[in-house]
Amino acid sequence: MRIVLVGPPGAGKGTQAKIIAGRLSIPAISTGDIFRANVGAGTPLGLQAKGFMDAGQLVPDEVTIGMVRDRLAEPDVTNGFLLDGFPRNVAQAEELEAILVGLGTKLDVVLELAVPAEEVVHRIAGRRLCRNDSTHIFHVDFNPPSVPGVCDVCGGELYQRDDDKEETVRERLAVYERETSPIVGFYDERGLLATVQATGTLDEVTERALSALDDR
Repeated sequence: MRIVLVGPPGAGKGTQAKIIAGRLSIPAISTGDIFRANVGAGTPLGLQAKGFMDAGQLVPDEVTIGMVRDRLAEPDVTNGFLLDGFPRNVAQAEELEAILVGLGTKLDVVLELAVPAEEVVHRIAGRRLCRNDSTHIFHVDFNPPSVPGVCDVCGGELYQRDDDKEETVRERLAVYERETSPIVGFYDERGLLATVQATGTLDEVTERALSALDDR
């Protein structure tokens, strides 16, 4: 099965991508993974991307698309894949369509994780990380530490990342609505869209997603 996963920041795409791909025995492919692999391997596209990133600039679509094209030509995607983080706009969606035509295949479904904006703000703005180890993650409501501001694991100070502050989260949501949400309509017109409510427990969202895929 060939799947694209879309949804706003804070929808749980990264977590669900790994779970769903694991259940289906297909690779979960994120743009972050593709970038790191190309930069780490020093590929021509990776060197181009690194140049833009080192200069604090966005990596152009053509470089990102080139990396995705190369990744989707690898043998482990023969039986399917789950793309997380690409496409981010309609132009990229059109390019992905062309890439798959060139490979003699097509998407089966575009899975949208739908979450109300205020829920996203609550999820992200309440997150707190440990200064000693960023893998120690808490939430002021969902997973509060025993002592406010102190990591239960190592006693380190908990803090809020700048990216997690409410005003930043709202700006990220605005960017998503402006640039990425139009691809929902793009795929809906093609009969590929399956929308899943991404509220509730992790397991509940996973089961809804898998049920939506079973209907395809």
